[in-house]
This record gives sequence, structure tokens and C-alpha cells, in this order.
Amino acid sequence: MPEVLGTFGAGIEAVGSLVKRMLVDEFLPTFDFSDTIETTVAADRARTWRALTEADLIEVGRSRPLVGLLGGVRILPELVWQRLHGEHPPTVPDRLTLHDTTKLPMRDGGWVLLGERPEEELALGLVGKFWRPVIEYAEVDATAFEDFDEPGYAKTVYALGTRALDDRRTLLWATMRTASTDEHARAWFRRYWTFGVGYGAHVLVHGLLDFVRERAEREVSATSG
Repeated sequence: MPEVLGTFGAGIEAVGSLVKRMLVDEFLPTFDFSDTIETTVAADRARTWRALTEADLIEVGRSRPLVGLLGGVRILPELVWQRLHGEHPPTVPDRLTLHDTTKLPMRDGGWVLLGERPEEELALGLVGKFWRPVIEYAEVDATAFEDFDEPGYAKTVYALGTRALDDRRTLLWATMRTASTDEHARAWFRRYWTFGVGYGAHVLVHGLLDFVRERAEREVSATSG
């Protein structure tokens, strides 16, 4: 049975009379581990989505000390962690958004863009042996991600999105799912996740969502004041 560390509705969104599967369900419908975080934003959906996609991950780390401290966890790119800790390798950018991470090499914290539905959902993915001191990645693009089944690996999806509650409130959410390709990898990932990594990833994503909420609500206050 999946070790569900959080829940998020039924994985569908109603659009008019249609019911649409979410990207996270398309790319990883069956999983071993899951964690979901949600927060309500006092802003419309378009404004909240813009705050999410334009959020600077480097600034998120700087403004939230615990996020910066936990930056070695894989969800925060290695380049961000280096900048927060005073290192200045030549490839570190001045700012880094979620979209920017899809342009980085995996060894530097890059993610694969699995899919995007503007103002709805952004899905990022990785395949690797995350429990190793030096992570071994599988070079898999979006088209090959769902069917990848080489033994010894784990597949992870981070999906972030918005859902309109009404004209002035938006549900901002993030879901992490991981599926292992065999029992050996599942056992290793369970140890990796249980001994602090799961908590660290949760804290990092919570910090990002809180940052986005503050930015979107601040913009509402500025325009209505």
C-alpha cells in the first residue's frame, strides 16, 4: 500500500461539464510515497499562478532560514544551496524560477518539465537513485517518463498548481509522488525518505507556497489600496 503522507482531493478538476485528470495523475498514477501541501491565497487564480511561476527560489531560501538550512535536500537546486551558503560557482544565476530549473543539468539541480497547463498545474519530474551519496540519474524526458521501468530506480513527480475557490480566493497546492521500479529501490527510498528527507522536502515546499501566497496577497493589497 502507498505510504500517503498527505492527500489532495481526487486528482481531478472539473471544467464546465468536463472532468480532467491532473498531470500528476497522468505521469505517476501509481506510487509508493506521497506528500501534499495546500494553502488558501486571498488573491485570484491568475495572480496566484503568476506569483508561483515567477517566484525566485534563491529569494525563497534567503527569506526563510530553515529553507536555506535544508537546501541540500534535492527539491532545492544545488546551485541555490551554494549561493545561500556563500559559494559563487560561475554557473549560479542571480535568480532561479521553477521554469529555470528545467534548463539546468540534473547534477546541478535540474528537473524535467513533464507538462504545464497555464494557471492550473506545472509538473516536474526526475528519475534517479536518490539515496546514493552522489545521485545517479537516468536521462529520461517527458515522453519516456511514465513508461520508464528499469530496475533499481525511483521516479519522482513534483506538481504545483492552483484551483479557483471564488473570484478572490485560490487554492495553491503542491504534491510530491515517488514510485520505485522494484522492491530493492523501494526499500532504499523508504530509508532515504524516512530518515529526515521527507520532512526536509515538506518544509522546503511549504516555504515556497508560503512565499508565493505572501507575494500574491501583497500584490492584491498594493492594487486595491
